[in-house]
Amino acid sequence: MRKTLKTILAAGVAGSLLFGAASAGAAESFTAAQKEELGQIIKQYLLENPEILDEAMSALEKKRADQAQAQQSRTIAEKASLLLNSPRQVVLGNPKGDVTVVEFFDYNCGYCKRAMPDMLALLEQDKNLRFVLKEFPVLGQGSVEAAHVATAVNKLAPEKYLDFHKKLLSARGEANKARAMEAAVAVGLDAAKIEAEMKSAEVQASLEEGFGLANGLGLTGTPSYVIGQQVIPGAIGMPKLKDRIAEVRGCLPKQC
Repeated sequence: MRKTLKTILAAGVAGSLLFGAASAGAAESFTAAQKEELGQIIKQYLLENPEILDEAMSALEKKRADQAQAQQSRTIAEKASLLLNSPRQVVLGNPKGDVTVVEFFDYNCGYCKRAMPDMLALLEQDKNLRFVLKEFPVLGQGSVEAAHVATAVNKLAPEKYLDFHKKLLSARGEANKARAMEAAVAVGLDAAKIEAEMKSAEVQASLEEGFGLANGLGLTGTPSYVIGQQVIPGAIGMPKLKDRIAEVRGCLPKQC
């Protein structure tokens, strides 16, 4: 009888501790000896049933993932204007396309380099696709420098941005100011004008805008995509990107 009661008590208390149902007031009603015995019972129960910890961790991870997704959905809804239609961003493909893919990237990101052919192929195949690029330089000072040059290029000559982007993102070695300037000059831009534009308040504001959106979405790496109401981390490949675009297109005009 005592063993059964201990097991029931341990199960109940363990569940309470793991899932937050125990109250501080109830704990204070136990004597020191009872607390000691209770601790031993809980420890023994968990040693005999360690799968409970796995279940608790799985539940916690799911809860956190659901909370993160809910926050991302709120940010997408609240910041839709900046996310999709900021005058500071790079827009490729069909400017009036029915589906927009937003990509946050870093010029020193190896996965972004792999993902660039996916973007180019999608733009070639899907003439109703709108693709937005946003700088998210998180991989060191060189990335920040390259982002400043790229932003200046987009301000001065948006029609040459894609050529610049392809040249810099496909280059070997670290992307930094020097490499980015070389790419800009190679596509026909004036180095002195780029230097001057890089110092403008507008360039800094563009980069801060991108960081603000990325932080609001909880992004931790590149590339990261926003398609419809979903944030998709990582270089997931062209087939999965096409699938998600098709899903969003199928939802129109329901906006699901």
